[in-house]
Amino acid sequence: MSPLRIENTGGENAAIEITDLVVRYGEAPAVNGVSFTVAQGEHVTLLGPSGCGKTTTLRAIAGLEQPSGGSIRVNGDAVYSAASRRNVPAEKRGVSMVFQSYAVWPHMSVADNVAYGLRVRKLPKAEIAEQVVRALDLVQMRAFADRSAALLSGGQQQRVALARAIAFSPDVLLFDEPLSNLDAKLRAEMRVELRALQHRLGVASLYVTHDQEEALAISDRVIVMNVGGIEQIGTPEDIYNRPRTRFVADFVGSANLIAGKVDTAASGPGPVPFEAEGGVRLQAWAPYTPRGGESCVAVRTAYIDMAPGSSEGRTNSASGTIRQRLFHGDFIQYIVDWPCGALTVRRPPTEMFDEGAAVTLSFAPEHCILLEG
Repeated sequence: MSPLRIENTGGENAAIEITDLVVRYGEAPAVNGVSFTVAQGEHVTLLGPSGCGKTTTLRAIAGLEQPSGGSIRVNGDAVYSAASRRNVPAEKRGVSMVFQSYAVWPHMSVADNVAYGLRVRKLPKAEIAEQVVRALDLVQMRAFADRSAALLSGGQQQRVALARAIAFSPDVLLFDEPLSNLDAKLRAEMRVELRALQHRLGVASLYVTHDQEEALAISDRVIVMNVGGIEQIGTPEDIYNRPRTRFVADFVGSANLIAGKVDTAASGPGPVPFEAEGGVRLQAWAPYTPRGGESCVAVRTAYIDMAPGSSEGRTNSASGTIRQRLFHGDFIQYIVDWPCGALTVRRPPTEMFDEGAAVTLSFAPEHCILLEG
């Protein structure tokens, strides 16, 4: 893995501060030296494949996993510190967690589900009733307060789980893939609602998902994880348009990875010459100063233009032949043979090319990103 460059916000306004966190299962590290912050009012997403350590990190913050190293601070207070042997119980951390399985009790009414955590905290009845109404209003479920939770749809159960999580006004909200059990249309609708709710509450929230589209749509910043570590931290636009490693380029969105070599005399950040395998000379963009030895650029499939006819020798252009056309509704995906192998291109359905047609491929240098070696 390449050296990590972390674009952290944090400092005095950090609601969550993770430093060198290590969690082991036996001898194997599930989380290996992870550090990041989440600011007050910020929505940050941990994104990565299954087994990358994202859920383990979330559960460690919640107090549901026992770390073996590092520290966790919530609103400036150390809730876990290996150095001082401090480990605050989960119920005293001021965090609330929304689970993938909803964890809604079917034998209780909606109102009783939301009130459960408040009753455990032994709040006065009048305050509990007030907080339940407030939480149900926030998730648009007040009309269902007396309904049995067993009679709710999946989307309604998720709203109840959200209401329960926010009922006691936690300092931090944690989300463990809360939308993964919903159908695609409802999941898209709930993304919008979750984002709006987080803005209204103004609390720090940390969200776990393996869904790249979801992470890019709802986050202020995205933390891409892989094999227990952090590959890159940045805004959704940075992660998508300026991936630093092959893993980030390949995992987030759809990208072509083009092998070759960079001119050892190249400087950066900025434009750098790159010779792709197959003899095509490209103008790439380095978000950092190349060290020499970089051997790959990434080009997003949506950023490649395609025109009929042969290449005219323009910057980052080459002739190709369409091998395959796949209709996806909102876009058409083409597999194009060109001097460097096969290139995947996504174009709007208004741009229709026949299989076997000769075309010119081109893309701007700022969309041809030099990846770290």
